[in-house]
Amino acid sequence: MGAPLPDKWKGFNRGCYDETTDPDEHMDAYTTHMSLYSTDDVVLCRVFLTSLKGGALSWFTKLLPNSIDSVETLVAKFDVQFATSRPHHLTSIALINIRQEKGESLRKFIDRFGKVATSIRNLSPDVAMHHMLTTL
Repeated sequence: MGAPLPDKWKGFNRGCYDETTDPDEHMDAYTTHMSLYSTDDVVLCRVFLTSLKGGALSWFTKLLPNSIDSVETLVAKFDVQFATSRPHHLTSIALINIRQEKGESLRKFIDRFGKVATSIRNLSPDVAMHHMLTTL
């Protein structure tokens, strides 16, 4: 905790992690923001607590003294602690159950289908089109 802060340090201003959002997204935002100021493990570990609030901050402050020896250790402990906060990732199987409801306009159905389809990582356009045609 005695490590000096980087010159022109303005703090982490991307919103504090509170266990309700994706921990991977928070860690990505944190490391990207911090890389503008420093890549020193000591600084990254020291400043990390400023990116937390609520239960996440409580967890961090209860870590055993000297239990974090590198950013890799910090990330590993953070990943394990907040693994259940990760969002459930959909697969193309989720598209099978989407059906155009009785009385639903084609526009509304396509909008609803599109919202689900865009939330699926690496979804092939061919697979999406196949599912859309079979659900109509």
